[in-house]
Amino acid sequence: MKKNMGRLDRIIRLLAALAVIILYLTHTISGLIATILLIVAGLFVATSFMSFCPVYLPFGLSTYRKTKKS
Repeated sequence: MKKNMGRLDRIIRLLAALAVIILYLTHTISGLIATILLIVAGLFVATSFMSFCPVYLPFGLSTYRKTKKS
């Protein structure tokens, strides 16, 4: 898998996942919507750690920028 997620993209996904988890733990969300959001949050965490988003592939998107090493 080739990286296609930049640092900011990964941070935003982790923060969104954290927000969903907090909402769930404080019982602000519940039921089916909570289950769906928790699954999405799990996917966000997984893709953040892999730096790869499979949804970007068909569209040819990438937020990853290679750094130049001296």
